[in-house]
Amino acid sequence: MHPGSDRPAGRGRGAWAPLLLLAAVLAAYWPCRHGGFVWDDDAHVTRPELASLAGLGQIWARLGATQQYYPAVHSAFWLEHRLWGDATLGYHLLNVLLHAAAACLFAALLRKLAVPGAWLAAFLFALHPVAVESVAWISEQKNTLSTVFYLLAALSYLRFDARRTGGPYLLGLLLFLLALLAKSVTATLPAALLLALWWKRGRLEWRRDVLPLAPWLALGIAAGGFTAWVERRFVGAEGPDYALTLLQRAALSGRIVWFYLGKLVWPARLAFIYPHWEVDAGRPLAWLPLAGVLAATACLLRRRSLLAPWLFFLGSLAPALGFFDVYPFRYSYVADHFQYLPSLGIFALAGAGLAGWGRRLPRAAALPGAAALLALLAALSFRQSRMYRDAETLYRETIARNPACWLAYSNLGTLYLEQGRAADAERCLERALAIKPDADAHYNLANVLLAEGRLEEALPHYREALRLKPAYPEACDNLGTALARLGRLEEAAAEYREALRLKPDYPRARSNLRVVLRALGRGPGVSP
Repeated sequence: MHPGSDRPAGRGRGAWAPLLLLAAVLAAYWPCRHGGFVWDDDAHVTRPELASLAGLGQIWARLGATQQYYPAVHSAFWLEHRLWGDATLGYHLLNVLLHAAAACLFAALLRKLAVPGAWLAAFLFALHPVAVESVAWISEQKNTLSTVFYLLAALSYLRFDARRTGGPYLLGLLLFLLALLAKSVTATLPAALLLALWWKRGRLEWRRDVLPLAPWLALGIAAGGFTAWVERRFVGAEGPDYALTLLQRAALSGRIVWFYLGKLVWPARLAFIYPHWEVDAGRPLAWLPLAGVLAATACLLRRRSLLAPWLFFLGSLAPALGFFDVYPFRYSYVADHFQYLPSLGIFALAGAGLAGWGRRLPRAAALPGAAALLALLAALSFRQSRMYRDAETLYRETIARNPACWLAYSNLGTLYLEQGRAADAERCLERALAIKPDADAHYNLANVLLAEGRLEEALPHYREALRLKPAYPEACDNLGTALARLGRLEEAAAEYREALRLKPDYPRARSNLRVVLRALGRGPGVSP
């Protein structure tokens, strides 16, 4: 039997393929066992105030209790924190296991649909380095967990489609809800199921196919709209960095599609943060990528076996094509973790194509060829995983691959400040500001100057941060601290009051205000 073929091969095949895949994934992600917390991991791993049973209730009941409202994944983090606290090994190991489980479920789904090369497609997905960002980065357990729920929901719905019984349908709907509550990009599942049924039967029937999925479609639309609101209201995906016209977004969408496809075909120079593109919809060349997407789609219209995975790729990418604002667009319009789920369509196509090609070759050539390809992908993933060893390594590697990444310089400067390396911190933050005068970079540089006692130099940076980002309670609080140390207590009190107006539940600003009011002789009370 040639690689990727899914014809019966005896009882051992069903057991050995998942075990071999798990072993390969563990080997490819071996460097993750030493990985620390990076980027915003501390905002996802459960904070002390949420570690109790009452905290678990807040995760579900209170918007803003967690960085994003994904209570299913934050409940998983809550349970993990109860099991191993802040020890990173457990989080990394679970993420690797979830990725391996998603790959096995992907194979099961393709076999259910009778797609050839199912296990080859699963191995390609499991070992391809574009998945490293989702697997090696603890925060992106959102991706791995939601994809497991997504694939389980799809399998359950296909079981319902075959048997027309209520149990698999209700189970699938519950699993779909859990997928949405882990990451709402899974909202595209109902459309993907309709696409799979169309591919399988060559047509769709309103009563048989569309009506049963109507509640799923409504749930997906509601979840997507809610997440878009949360991104703006609580995450901060609004303002000048997101002021793109509809024409700019349309032109951008085509470029995004080809970027992701290119990284799947040739995964070179993968980066944690890619360059932030300039979008000039007035240039005719800016529309070539979108024209290419439309032309490719038109060419595939009569080839259902090619059109279905292509449409799955495009449809699953829809939330990340630039039409909906998400916080990362502030510094890049693309990120490897955005295509974790959409890449399944391309891997399905690649698995089927390579399996068909392999069947025309002698076994002596086909098996070593498949093994060599997978070994190469595993080696690339192994190397990419080392980038997530710690925050300093991540930021340094990001700068090496994207020298104009102001955010990496800013975050590296903040890290150096925490390590007491003030001179290195100041140098990084000045470089960040030279690339882009961003509010956070001004704030971080002001913190460096404050820590060094250079109070007068810190003031204009805090004020510029607040000019660029008026709703910045941390900047108000630290500006108040700088003013207080300069003896300008009335001005300091005003800044602390503003911090509390912006963030009423801000213990540090409230404590600082009490101290200043006492110094002004106004007693212990605080009246913001």
